[in-house]
Amino acid sequence: MTPDDCEAVATVRVRGWQSAYAGLMPQAHLDAMDIAEDAELRRRYLSSRNGVVNVVAERPGLGVVGWAALGPYREDGHRLERGELYAIYVLPEQTGTGVGRALMAEVLARATAAGHPDLALWVLKDNAPARRFYERAGFHADGAEEPFDVDGVGVPEVRYVRTLTPAA
Repeated sequence: MTPDDCEAVATVRVRGWQSAYAGLMPQAHLDAMDIAEDAELRRRYLSSRNGVVNVVAERPGLGVVGWAALGPYREDGHRLERGELYAIYVLPEQTGTGVGRALMAEVLARATAAGHPDLALWVLKDNAPARRFYERAGFHADGAEEPFDVDGVGVPEVRYVRTLTPAA
C-alpha cells in the first residue's frame, strides 16, 4: 500500500463495513461513515511507521479491490510475539471472486516471514460469513470474547487463531 492507495483503501473499508455489518451494527453508524475522513486516517496511519503492514489487492481496470492490515498482536497496550490480522476487506461486488483468499494468502506469508508463531484476529460473533471465511483459511475460535461498543450498542467479538508454520 502506498499513500496514493489511501482513497481506494478507504472506499474498500467503508463499503466493506457497510455491506458486511448491515444488521449487525447500528445502521446510523454505517451510514455516517465517510470515505474522505477514512482516507485521511489511512494516510496518518501509513505515515506513522507503526509496524503495521498494509497490503492491497488490485484488478486490471478496477484498481484496488481489497485491503488487509497486519502486525504484532496488541494486548493491554503491549505488542506480543503473536501476529494479528487487524483488517481484511474487499469491495462487496468482489466477494466470492478469490480476492479475499489472495489477500489472506499474502497475510499468512508475511506473518510467517515476520516470525510470528501464530496469527490472531477478532471477528463479530454474529458475522457468520466472515467466520466461515476464517475457518476455511485454517483459523479456529479459541474461546476468547470481548465486548465491542458501537454507538452504545454491544457488538461482541470472538477471537480466532491460526498456527503459522515457517517455510522449510
